Amino acid sequence: MSPRKAAALRDGADGLSLRDHLVATAARLIAERGTAGLTVRDIAREARVADGVLYNHFEGKEELLALALHAHVRSVERDLGPLPAVPGENTVADNLHACLTYGLALHTAFLPAFAGLISQPEVLARFHALPNPLGSGRGLKTLLADYLRAEQTLGRLSPVADPEAAAAIIVGACHELVLPRLLQGALLTEPPPGHTETLITTLMNGLAPST
Repeated sequence: MSPRKAAALRDGADGLSLRDHLVATAARLIAERGTAGLTVRDIAREARVADGVLYNHFEGKEELLALALHAHVRSVERDLGPLPAVPGENTVADNLHACLTYGLALHTAFLPAFAGLISQPEVLARFHALPNPLGSGRGLKTLLADYLRAEQTLGRLSPVADPEAAAAIIVGACHELVLPRLLQGALLTEPPPGHTETLITTLMNGLAPST
């Protein structure tokens, strides 16, 4: 006779292992309340299992939180959809503006969870050892660079432009606009009017004087 399902899994989560159930539960709690102060007991109660069950499936709280954080970031990306830029469609400037807006929405949604783990470096180290949760493991910067490289092939960008550097500038702008306010405990708000437009215009024009 096969063993009975854990009580927490008898309500219709067919095909979901208890380990996956615990990760999904922790990810949901992270989305709802963040990571600060999140305990094993909180996760176990929400998952409807005994506290000690978690240690049968994970090396410790750090592994569970890292996996849940990874799942949370992936969920944020799924909710927002794919990178809003198709090579050859619209203008490159319009596409980059959409990408920057998209990147800001991503970072605004998931960076608060990281801020709550600053005092838990092992969780962050375990998270960074996992595949990149964005872009099917490739990461946002690589997605942006690939888009720009495709536009370069189409002749819509300078052949001497550096797609990797441009992508790094866009991702860095997302960090600069979100992280300082987050770490200072300020409310995450929209960028100042015209800020993203100015940034994209500067990126498209470059900094060299015209000849």
